[in-house]
Amino acid sequence: MNLATIQNMASPVRNLLPGFVTSIIVAVAATFLSEHYHAPVMLFALLLGMAMNFLSVEGRCKAGIDFTGREVLRIGVALLGTRITFEQIAALGWQPVALVILSVVLTILVSMLLARLMGFNTLFGMLTGGATAICGASAALALSTALPAHPGKEKATLFTVIGVSTLSTFAMIVYPVMVRMFHLDSTQAGVFLGGTIHDVAQVVGAGYSMSRETGDMATVVKLMRIFMLLPVIVVAAMITRSKGSSGAGRQPPLLPWFAVGFLILAAINSTGLITQPVQGFGTALSGWCLVTAISAIGMKTQLKELTSVGIKPIVLMLTETVFLAGFVLIAIRLRG
Repeated sequence: MNLATIQNMASPVRNLLPGFVTSIIVAVAATFLSEHYHAPVMLFALLLGMAMNFLSVEGRCKAGIDFTGREVLRIGVALLGTRITFEQIAALGWQPVALVILSVVLTILVSMLLARLMGFNTLFGMLTGGATAICGASAALALSTALPAHPGKEKATLFTVIGVSTLSTFAMIVYPVMVRMFHLDSTQAGVFLGGTIHDVAQVVGAGYSMSRETGDMATVVKLMRIFMLLPVIVVAAMITRSKGSSGAGRQPPLLPWFAVGFLILAAINSTGLITQPVQGFGTALSGWCLVTAISAIGMKTQLKELTSVGIKPIVLMLTETVFLAGFVLIAIRLRG
């Protein structure tokens, strides 16, 4: 292998490295702020990224920022599979599992219907509904990679991530108060918190702030919601194939590689072959990939574009959140 060949192989890495490193620096800063001010790390990553959006317009960082916002995001989504096992799902029993499946499906369908009634693209309702029903910002980013490309896709994704992160923080504070108000026991409280709060971190924070039993139940129910990400991604991929079926070029795969990776890791984790330290590393790496990717996506977006969304998208996400909380609460009360 001669010097020219080595230089040709290294050239793509040199092109991507400045933007990739910049995204990591923003992610580190966002994590520092999140840990010290106890606010969602995704929100900090978005805001810091948008403050540096001039880097993605032109120059050496552009290619790396584009790569990070696309490929690193997909790696992070695949690594979410290290969080769950099939045994954890089975241990819940059929009633909580049925509740989670029904709540996710109904929330997404209601969101798509509301989006259409409000004049939005139906897929915007799928994006916001999926983020609300499944796992917050992570679900929004995963669904965004699987849904068909369109001019407003990144803007819609960013708005969804900001909205769901804000609502998740609000839910972490308010929902424990609702649990006490409705006199739910520790199991019911765990099902409610795990079945309604958007992001994993906020579920853990709200659950364990009440009791260990509530925190354990909330975490397992939340993991079940994360598992629902796979079939929803498959549906999104099918929509993408149907949108591209009439055009030229190769169709996207029915099951994206990051969804396959998600399923494989969950299956391996279920066998017990993944040790606790490795599982912790995979979960941490997934988190870093997602934060780094959202930092890059933030750098690709102009702040003024987000200010033009108007009040209707905010109303849409608030309605989705209220619907999910109300549905799960009524189901728990009817059951118990």
